[in-house]
Amino acid sequence: MASNDALRGHVDAMLLSVLSAGPVHGYGAIERIRERSGGELDFPSGTVYPALKRLERRGLIEGEWASDGRSKRVYRLTTAGTAALATERDDWAATASVISRVLGPAQA
Repeated sequence: MASNDALRGHVDAMLLSVLSAGPVHGYGAIERIRERSGGELDFPSGTVYPALKRLERRGLIEGEWASDGRSKRVYRLTTAGTAALATERDDWAATASVISRVLGPAQA
């Protein structure tokens, strides 16, 4: 599993990605990340909720209150969030490629 240091800075992108599957409340986003990672990633709410607020302030997601007996904030991607996710995916692919080349076996 990746170290916490390796994950730092990628939480926002992971949240954008799980929101691309459709609107979800904060705990649902945590569950989606856990499921997609095969249980390897289990972020605490103290990490996820501040990130959701940060993404909302940046206009990348929108939240609205919903109630099914309990009030909860449901988040969805905005158009800007969809564009930011595409950029994050491209940046991640480029970064992973470079790191893989460096960490791979030495070339003669």
